[in-house]
Amino acid sequence: MEWATTYLKAVFDSVLYSVLGCVILFAAFWLIEKVLPFSIAKEIAEDQNVGLGIILGAFVLGISIIIAAVIN
Repeated sequence: MEWATTYLKAVFDSVLYSVLGCVILFAAFWLIEKVLPFSIAKEIAEDQNVGLGIILGAFVLGISIIIAAVIN
Protein backbone atom coordinates (compact mmCIF):
# COMPACT_ATOMS: atom_id res chain seq x y z
CA MET A 1 0.00 0.00 0.00
CA GLU A 2 3.01 2.24 0.32
CA TRP A 3 3.27 2.45 -3.48
CA ALA A 4 -0.23 4.00 -3.57
CA THR A 5 0.70 6.86 -1.28
CA THR A 6 3.91 7.45 -3.24
CA TYR A 7 1.93 7.45 -6.49
CA LEU A 8 -0.74 9.80 -5.12
CA LYS A 9 1.92 12.17 -3.79
CA ALA A 10 3.59 12.27 -7.20
CA VAL A 11 0.26 12.98 -8.91
CA PHE A 12 -0.59 15.69 -6.36
CA ASP A 13 2.83 17.30 -6.78
CA SER A 14 2.46 17.29 -10.57
CA VAL A 15 -0.98 18.91 -10.40
CA LEU A 16 0.22 21.47 -7.86
CA TYR A 17 3.25 22.46 -9.94
CA SER A 18 1.14 22.62 -13.11
CA VAL A 19 -1.35 24.97 -11.48
CA LEU A 20 1.45 27.05 -9.97
CA GLY A 21 3.15 27.32 -13.36
CA CYS A 22 -0.09 28.41 -15.05
CA VAL A 23 -0.71 31.04 -12.37
CA ILE A 24 2.79 32.44 -12.80
CA LEU A 25 2.41 32.46 -16.59
CA PHE A 26 -0.93 34.29 -16.43
CA ALA A 27 0.51 36.76 -13.91
CA ALA A 28 3.44 37.50 -16.24
CA PHE A 29 1.05 37.95 -19.17
CA TRP A 30 -1.17 40.25 -17.09
CA LEU A 31 1.90 42.30 -16.10
CA ILE A 32 2.94 42.68 -19.73
CA GLU A 33 -0.62 43.74 -20.62
CA LYS A 34 -0.51 46.45 -17.92
CA VAL A 35 2.99 47.69 -18.79
CA LEU A 36 2.39 48.12 -22.52
CA PRO A 37 0.80 51.43 -23.54
CA PHE A 38 -1.64 49.74 -25.94
CA SER A 39 -4.19 46.93 -25.89
CA ILE A 40 -2.69 43.64 -27.01
CA ALA A 41 -6.10 42.20 -27.94
CA LYS A 42 -6.96 45.23 -30.08
CA GLU A 43 -3.59 45.23 -31.81
CA ILE A 44 -3.75 41.53 -32.70
CA ALA A 45 -7.47 41.14 -33.46
CA GLU A 46 -8.54 44.45 -34.97
CA ASP A 47 -5.31 45.84 -36.39
CA GLN A 48 -4.03 42.35 -37.35
CA ASN A 49 -0.54 43.04 -36.04
CA VAL A 50 1.19 39.76 -36.90
CA GLY A 51 4.54 40.90 -35.52
CA LEU A 52 3.06 41.52 -32.09
CA GLY A 53 1.44 38.08 -32.17
CA ILE A 54 4.77 36.44 -32.94
CA ILE A 55 6.54 38.41 -30.20
CA LEU A 56 3.78 37.55 -27.72
CA GLY A 57 4.01 33.87 -28.62
CA ALA A 58 7.78 33.93 -28.11
CA PHE A 59 7.26 35.65 -24.76
CA VAL A 60 4.83 32.96 -23.60
CA LEU A 61 7.18 30.17 -24.73
CA GLY A 62 10.16 31.82 -23.03
CA ILE A 63 8.35 32.35 -19.75
CA SER A 64 7.02 28.77 -19.90
CA ILE A 65 10.54 27.38 -20.34
CA ILE A 66 11.81 29.47 -17.42
CA ILE A 67 8.94 28.33 -15.18
CA ALA A 68 9.52 24.69 -16.14
CA ALA A 69 13.22 24.99 -15.34
CA VAL A 70 12.53 26.57 -11.96
CA ILE A 71 9.94 23.95 -11.00
CA ASN A 72 12.14 21.11 -12.15
